[in-house]
Amino acid sequence: MDETPPISERKRVWTTPPGVALCVEADIADPGSRGFVLQIGEAFFHGFVVRSAGQVAGYVDRCPHQGFPLAIELDRYLVADGSLILCGWHGAVFEPLSGACVGGPCAGARLTSWPVAVSGGIIRTA
Repeated sequence: MDETPPISERKRVWTTPPGVALCVEADIADPGSRGFVLQIGEAFFHGFVVRSAGQVAGYVDRCPHQGFPLAIELDRYLVADGSLILCGWHGAVFEPLSGACVGGPCAGARLTSWPVAVSGGIIRTA
């Protein structure tokens, strides 16, 4: 019998250790985004990385409005033209490199930063 708890009951963590390789920078379009789930001990971290204007930024995958993950579809964190991050549930929009909410139900709030950096073409946790 599988004793793995359902996703809704898994423990969550909100930070990651530094130096974890996530992907090659070129794997994310510019502009583009990609979600990551990392297992940290018995718990899981959910985050995403945005690439925009030659820079990368990482965020905890949790909207400040009601705490839901932002993407409804896998890796779809940006509006169609890539200019803003979109919470697919309630329509809040965020600046891609600062995480500041510029419209929607949580205007003035911001996404929780997830420190990431590019080193040797690899995006890693920082």
